[in-house]
Amino acid sequence: MSSPEPQTAPPGGSSATDPAEADQSSGLRRTLKTRHLTMIAMGGAIGTGLFVASGNSIATAGPGGALLAYVLIGFMVFLLMQSLGEMASYLPVSGAFEEYATRFVSPSFGFAIGWNYWYNWAITVAAELVAAALVMRYWLPDVPSWIWSALFLAILFGLNALSTRSYGESEFWFSLIKVATVVIFLVLGVLMILGIMGGEAPGFENWTTGEAPFVGGGFGLMAIFLVAGFSFQGTELVGVAAGEAEDPEKNVPTAIRTVFFRILLFYVGAITIIGFLIPYTSPNLLGSDVEDISISPFTLVFENAGVLAAATVMNAVILTAILSAGNSGLYASTRMLWALADSGKAPRFLAKVNRRGVPMNALLVTTLVGALCFLTTLIGDGAAYVWLVSASGLAGFIVWMGIAWSHYRFRRAYLAQGRDLADLPYKAALFPLGPIVALLMCAVVVLGQNFEAFAAGTADLLSIVTAYIGLPLFLAVWLGHKLVTKSRPVRYEDADLSRITY
Repeated sequence: MSSPEPQTAPPGGSSATDPAEADQSSGLRRTLKTRHLTMIAMGGAIGTGLFVASGNSIATAGPGGALLAYVLIGFMVFLLMQSLGEMASYLPVSGAFEEYATRFVSPSFGFAIGWNYWYNWAITVAAELVAAALVMRYWLPDVPSWIWSALFLAILFGLNALSTRSYGESEFWFSLIKVATVVIFLVLGVLMILGIMGGEAPGFENWTTGEAPFVGGGFGLMAIFLVAGFSFQGTELVGVAAGEAEDPEKNVPTAIRTVFFRILLFYVGAITIIGFLIPYTSPNLLGSDVEDISISPFTLVFENAGVLAAATVMNAVILTAILSAGNSGLYASTRMLWALADSGKAPRFLAKVNRRGVPMNALLVTTLVGALCFLTTLIGDGAAYVWLVSASGLAGFIVWMGIAWSHYRFRRAYLAQGRDLADLPYKAALFPLGPIVALLMCAVVVLGQNFEAFAAGTADLLSIVTAYIGLPLFLAVWLGHKLVTKSRPVRYEDADLSRITY
């Protein structure tokens, strides 16, 4: 993965604004505490993928197949969080992945990663606005969807415009609601499995019925492998938030250590309980969808446990999860756009920060892009919106691959320049195997996007383009920047290892 070609920027320096100076003069404020970082990462990973789609995962691959898929993806995320923790505690900047890729891989790769991540979350904000409007139909079916979407966008903009601390606090409470719901679900589920409440103990009946525990063999496992990967996306948000964290050398590693195991416990625990209590043949699991909260596996289990108005409660929780995702998406994309501008990769006016430490211009542009993307759902049959979402679908995995690759090269550069690993604030486990395995697993997920269609022999040109459009777009940005700037890969000996002062 190394390259003999020299770096275009001076050794030990940056081709644009020096990061150390930028951090001191940017105006961003380090106001996020450990509890904020932890909940930001947990909140990014706990959403409709767990509350709603988990049932469909069990219906597709059986309880054993779903459990194995989530454990494997969980291991991959563990490796990625280790890599991110080492770099983010050493170099805590809001540009995070863009900065690491620029310093340790190449300026062009960093450029593409940064714009890719901004675009991903800007489109995600639009997607969450659509989902929130669908959820609101449960209570008020006659109110036009665009009204709810506009209202929620205004709320998210307000939370992000006040200050970084207001974003952190709102995300803390959004995430706390989701975490509390999962914990209650796990406790009630265990009691029901033991036969203490909700009727007789089910035993292992649902794990041995029909094709269970593994339904569909390898094909079923692969299908859920992809779903599980999307479910865990958002854990990397702690890397962006590290740029505004108090005492990042201490708080970032603490958040990294605690958040992964909690997320894995929630997903593995929830999948296990659903597998015990609901047979994979249940038609309710096959129909799991955000538009019908009443058949969410969480709702079904709560109803069986005697929780009054379970569907209404879960509807409120899922709305919270959606708003949390939109809140984090707006924050992450805004900070990435600011970082791109601060390093000369986007118009300079986007790097301006107001007196509260908020990059308001970047926030306004990102909010506008999210709103415009949402408006495409109101035009014709919404085909433009489908394409936008499809193009962003792979972006998270591309960023994960960038994290793994950047970390591999960071550690090699660190040693090549004669530095002592003992001086790192946080040292990733399982290097070099960790980032290599994570990179390969992410590649499997990316290349397997249209796996089901290929396996069934139903793949056509339109479905292939829709599934993979994000990949050629990323490559086009990467190679386009390389052709224009003539940038070359960074040599280990020339990698910029200077640190941020804070």
